[in-house]
Amino acid sequence: MSEAEFDLMDELYFVQPFSYLKESLDWEDSLILSTLKSLYTQGYIKCLDDPDSERFGAVDMESEGKDLFFLATKKGLMAHNTL
Repeated sequence: MSEAEFDLMDELYFVQPFSYLKESLDWEDSLILSTLKSLYTQGYIKCLDDPDSERFGAVDMESEGKDLFFLATKKGLMAHNTL
């Protein structure tokens, strides 16, 4: 897990919107989106359409990421907490 992935995972113990991640981390949108995409492809986070509705289909992080919510998965929390 990269340093950026680790830092972003710190923010995802609870469901968070993209806007919260941008404010909290103060990163460029492109870095947030690429890091989210990496975490998602590894199964470390899940994407939600709203705080209560998990997205089960494909996610195009570049075009949809700013409108989604995110949460660490059990796999992601285990990876995050073993570093």
